Amino acid sequence: MIEIRFHGRGGQGAVTSAELLAKAAGLDNKFSQAFPAFGPERRGAPVRAFCRIDDQPITTRAQVYEPDYVVILDSTLADLPEVSDGLKPETKILVNSSSYLNVGKTSTVSCDATKLAIEMIGKPIVNTAMLGSFAKMTGLVSLESLKKAVVNRFPGKVGDANKGLVEKAYEIFDQK
Repeated sequence: MIEIRFHGRGGQGAVTSAELLAKAAGLDNKFSQAFPAFGPERRGAPVRAFCRIDDQPITTRAQVYEPDYVVILDSTLADLPEVSDGLKPETKILVNSSSYLNVGKTSTVSCDATKLAIEMIGKPIVNTAMLGSFAKMTGLVSLESLKKAVVNRFPGKVGDANKGLVEKAYEIFDQK
């Protein structure tokens, strides 16, 4: 089972990211689940969301404590203790940043999703760009399934714009 933990701020789409990733995995005929962990948070407060993907039915219902992957939508969260909690030596981290950031003692990769989102959709909403990069980095879900999940969640112009953002992020992602 692959476990992914998303860190973002309220309103950035961390919860939606986990849901879209789980839906894309389902479209790829995998078992998946996605759920948030938040309480009385407000817009801008740190939030977490989780996703699990497996080839077998998933019966675990607990939060993800030792993730295989961590996706950080806002680089200002990278130094928070809960971001590096439970990281394994093999955990891979994808962070939205224009420069390299070291998070914990694991493999960290950056992508400038903010710049890409502003260029492509005119707003700094980074979740779909991060998912495109994540799909390329991991190969856990296909690009086609991720695009379908996005347009199913956001129909019309918003979905088309975000589908383009997923494609572009996937296309240009470099793990260096």
